[in-house]
Amino acid sequence: MSFLILGCGSIGQRHIRNLRMLGVQDISAYDPMAERLELVAREHGVSTCPSIEAGLANKPDVALICTPPHLHTSIARQAVDAGAHVFVEKPIAHKLDGLDDLLRAAEMHKRILYVAYNLRFHAGLRKLKEILDSGAIGKLLVIRAEVGQYLPDWRPMQDYRAGYNVSAATGGGIILDASHELDYVRWLGGEVESVACVAGHLSDLEMDVEDIAAITLRLSNHVIAEVHLDCVQRGYARNCKLIGSDGTLIWEFKEGVRQLLPDKTWHVYPIVPDPNDMYVAELSHFLACVRGEESPRVSGADGRRVLEIALAAKRSAQTRCEVAV
Repeated sequence: MSFLILGCGSIGQRHIRNLRMLGVQDISAYDPMAERLELVAREHGVSTCPSIEAGLANKPDVALICTPPHLHTSIARQAVDAGAHVFVEKPIAHKLDGLDDLLRAAEMHKRILYVAYNLRFHAGLRKLKEILDSGAIGKLLVIRAEVGQYLPDWRPMQDYRAGYNVSAATGGGIILDASHELDYVRWLGGEVESVACVAGHLSDLEMDVEDIAAITLRLSNHVIAEVHLDCVQRGYARNCKLIGSDGTLIWEFKEGVRQLLPDKTWHVYPIVPDPNDMYVAELSHFLACVRGEESPRVSGADGRRVLEIALAAKRSAQTRCEVAV
């Protein structure tokens, strides 16, 4: 298959490396920054394109969209109309405008529209879900999810003020950027019925969007989820606690999974894979979907639903009201 990478920042470069690892040879790329194109051509041997249109004119089988979120919908539509399967980075977009038309176009053209929520492929989080689904902690009652890291530490070699994360216009803000947590809470606990959120720009970071959010979700299975998102705390935190009627499960990104057993002791599953493993597993799954061997774990409709929840959280923070979704 032939692949077109649209956007050659850190995640675009990661996907190029991983596609090479998976044996993909035919890769081309476009980025508006000439130095990035020169880098991927030099270091990864990909061919480069002078524009998105030129890249799509070559009729790639697959387009990977790794641009800022505000460009996702329009570029994905171009790619689908050109006949490509589409792998789009999260969030699927920064607003709902045009998304339904995109989903209909993908269905009409029989193209896969896949949204990259890679945490679904983290071995530790998958173990957490496996234990939960086995019934080992009884009925799920509460989910507590957290992610946080100081924004300038995300990409130390780049001035954080140059990233899309700091601007509402480009789809920034911690709620959209950390929507992984909203996706996997829905994956673990069921559909979201309503959202209440307190959020704001509380730090000295130079940005015009929220840097902290505390979100409470009511799920359809009578589960309450509490989600903390921030880009201000020093160090790195990513964890999830599941409280059930008969036990507790805890996942820590850098430590693994702990399960509270009936005798009140803890069983530890030290599952701490290389972080890149989940990205490779995600691309392997996507390739299997394109070949017709598997069904997408995160469809365009799933990505739209997560965006709808994220935007409801932003609206709740503004109105100070719970929002039904």
